[in-house]
Amino acid sequence: MADGQEHTLVIIPARMASARLPGKPLADIGGQPMVVWVARQAAAAAIGRVAIATDSRQIADAVEAAGFEAVMTRDDHQSGSDRVFEAAMKMDPEGRADVILNIQGDIPAIEPEAIRRAALPLASSNADIATLAVEIADEAEKTNPSIVKVVGTPVGEGLLRALYFTRATAPYGDGPLFHHIGLYAWRRSALQRFVSLPPSTLEKRESLEQLRALEDGMRIDVAIVDSVPLGVDTPADLERARRILASR
Repeated sequence: MADGQEHTLVIIPARMASARLPGKPLADIGGQPMVVWVARQAAAAAIGRVAIATDSRQIADAVEAAGFEAVMTRDDHQSGSDRVFEAAMKMDPEGRADVILNIQGDIPAIEPEAIRRAALPLASSNADIATLAVEIADEAEKTNPSIVKVVGTPVGEGLLRALYFTRATAPYGDGPLFHHIGLYAWRRSALQRFVSLPPSTLEKRESLEQLRALEDGMRIDVAIVDSVPLGVDTPADLERARRILASR
């Protein structure tokens, strides 16, 4: 592994439980499980060691059959962040990696460049966490509570410092609104601090885990990218993903 990559872990949490799409990580897309597509895109980003963190032996077997690393984790984690932290400690107990990327296992069409972009703010600021967002173009998305918006202040070209995340339409008034993409680059120390905290007041109210970090005073910077990667939550989403990836 190149010197620049040895300080970064890229971890994809995956579990079988999904109310709307049972067995989601192993859903077939062009002959490969969905989580393997995510791992391939993460590997193509070439920024660090890639592994899938799971509590399912079935997922681990599928991942390893495709040539990727799997890390078995406990089955009682409350969030993907907790699972990612356990995997990171197993992968790198000496603490050599100082950046940990958490990539959701249900975004098989994520572009490698977007993954690389997620980590960039940590190299150029004192942020604890970095993530991604896209300017909302669809008017219906602005009022859709399933679309998480990031409210931030510009701190550079294509870069915001997050002040809040919300399912509401915010901020008020003229100007762009930004759709948050749930891909996170953590400083190792920030992730360790985060998983030690109890769920926070606003986190529970909005059902948004990242608010726990803001309420504890952590800084989250947001890189703006051009498009939202398709998240697969339903059978219809899965069919769209199959169409998108059919030519790759």
